[in-house]
Formats: sequence, C-alpha cells, structure tokens
Amino acid sequence: MSFALGVALLAVVTAVTCALPGTYVVLRRSSMLVDAISHAVLPGIVLGYLLTRDLDSPVLILGAALAGMLVVLGAEWLGRTGLLTGDAPQGLIFPALFSIGVILVTLNAANVHLDTHAVLVGDLNLAAWDQLEIAGLALGPRYLYLMLGMLVLNAVVLALLHRTLTLTTFDPVFARTIGIRSGLVNAVFMLLVALTVTAAYNAAGAILVIALVVIPPATARLLTDRLPVMLGFAAGIAAAGALAGFWLAYVLDAATSAGMATFYGLAFGVVLLATRLRRREGREMVRNARASTPGAPSRGLRRLS
Repeated sequence: MSFALGVALLAVVTAVTCALPGTYVVLRRSSMLVDAISHAVLPGIVLGYLLTRDLDSPVLILGAALAGMLVVLGAEWLGRTGLLTGDAPQGLIFPALFSIGVILVTLNAANVHLDTHAVLVGDLNLAAWDQLEIAGLALGPRYLYLMLGMLVLNAVVLALLHRTLTLTTFDPVFARTIGIRSGLVNAVFMLLVALTVTAAYNAAGAILVIALVVIPPATARLLTDRLPVMLGFAAGIAAAGALAGFWLAYVLDAATSAGMATFYGLAFGVVLLATRLRRREGREMVRNARASTPGAPSRGLRRLS
C-alpha cells in the first residue's frame, strides 16, 4: 500500500469514526463537551506514557479516556449542585486538566514527540508513517487498524444502544418513566465519545477533532430530520470531506487534518445557505398561495380564532 493511499484511507476512517457518535452529540447539544474532553485527555496521555515509557501502549488510551470521563462526571456533579449552570462546569474543569497536561509534558516528557502543534492540530501524515508489515508485505499504517477497530466498536455500541440512546436524547423524561437508566446510558455513551476522541488525537489533535465530531453531523442535520438518514449523511459527508481535505492538503502542501476541517466548514456554510434559501422560497410560495386564495383568513385572524 502506498503512503498516499494509506493517509487517504486513514483520513476517511478517522472522519467516519468520529462522525457516528458525533451525530448523537449534536442532537444532545453537547458539542462543547467534546471540546472539554479533547483538551482534558492530554494529562491522561502523558501520565500513561510516564507509567509505560511507550507511546504505543494501550495504557495511554485508557488514561486519556479516564481523564475525559473525569470531565464528564465532574461537570455533571457540579451541575447537580446548582452552583454552576450551563457550560460553566466544563469551562472550570478542562482548562485545569489541560494546563496540568502541558506542565507534565514540559517537566517530564520534553524529549518525546508531544509538542504544541501535535497536541492542538495533530498530524495525520505523521500518524500514518508507522507502517504495518507482515512477511515483508506493507499493509498500511498501524494507526489505520486502530481506527478501524474504533470504528467497529462505535458501530456495534451505537447499534446496541440505538433505541435507548434515541429515547434518552429526545425524551429523557419518558425514558426514565419506562425504566431506562439514563445515567448509565449517558455514562456509556460519553465513555465511547472519550475513547473516540482519544483514538483520533494523533490525527486531529485537541482542536481539529472537534470539527470531525461536530461538523459532519451538524451538516447532515440541516438535510434531514430522520435519525437513520442523518447517520448515513454524516458518515458520507465525513468520508467525502476527508478525501477532499486530503486532496486540498496535498495541493497546498498543508496539514491533512486542517484541510479536512476547512472543507467541512465550507460544506456546512454552503448547506446552511442553501437550506435558508429553500425555506425562504417555501415561505414565499405559501404566502403567495394564501394571497391568491379568495376568502383565506390571514395569519393574525387565525391566531385570534
């Protein structure tokens, strides 16, 4: 497998892996929680490295996921106290954890490839550099198979929790009424999000991973109101944006993850503009139809009746 093909496949798999749980994140209006998790995983990664001295150790992923869950559980606890509301608990916790991670990197892991650029925006090309070879046959980046495993895990967990996730997302009161343990479902889902963000950290970093998780589902939400269709659209937009971003980065000699995020932003803007124009045209058609219908009551009269 050529290096360019490996990077392109890695970009597609990473984007789709992030878009699947991102669909529920967008519907739950928890996008800023992804931002908090993506910053909070840094101390978990550094502590995992300090324990193992191996950047490829699964302990790094476990530590990062636990750090992400610390943000989720801590924010929920602070929210229940009533002392802080909205996104304030997240804004209180994740800067502290991210700062601790930066200090740990500076003091204990300065000789390791954990620099500011890698932490913030990642490096998809560097992540694809380590190739998997079996019997002298190059099978592509090792990181690609990690993301494939994460993609399968996301697909399986979301398929198993589809009904309960849908109920807790759209009608949490009814979900609790019929006996669904919403807290447990939310904890499992947020753990899945934390694992996904951690797995994509090398490719996208703490900043651009937010674009991978949020923008494709947000774009898909403008196109449909049906959840299964939205999942399909989000995955398709993520894959198309990954390929377009890879091509853009190749032409401009820029970071692939930045090219992907740029394309996602442009695609969202185009779809948003088209959606607003379509809705405006629809309102104009309805208004013209009412005006051309003799005896049709006006909107104000209908409200009073």
